[in-house]
Amino acid sequence: MRCEGCGLVHSVQKERERLISLKVIVNKDDRSQQYFINMPAREVLHVGDELLVDDGSREVVMTEITSLETDRRVESAQAEAVKAVWARETDDVPLKLSLYRKGRTNSFKITVPGDEVIEVGEVREVEHFVFKVVKIKLRCEGFADHAKAKDILRVWGREI
Repeated sequence: MRCEGCGLVHSVQKERERLISLKVIVNKDDRSQQYFINMPAREVLHVGDELLVDDGSREVVMTEITSLETDRRVESAQAEAVKAVWARETDDVPLKLSLYRKGRTNSFKITVPGDEVIEVGEVREVEHFVFKVVKIKLRCEGFADHAKAKDILRVWGREI
């Protein structure tokens, strides 16, 4: 590294990042799986962040952090202070559907890729029901005209 004062080049020892083993509990379809991943101790985690979980013994999964447990539940914390990360898988997600047909509403639960976009007005088919999407409720709050499946709580449709 070149000194700005004297102009000489000096060698600098880079500080090594300390890694910790972090417990991550991943929920998928009402089942939980425990993983342990290595992460820089000073990395700050936030509820809502995406987290790639790869402990080397199972499949790699993309997740969204739903809760951080230190001595209590917090919205953000440095990794070294976290006792457990609670997350939900977002690669493939369950999608709840309420489909209106001839005076009756039928409920379905299907699995779709988390990044698949669902739009109000689009036509889809599920178990021989051809329907038009009429409403999308988001996981966070409120409704939307379109959203990724991983962000959707429920979709309402009307048979066509």
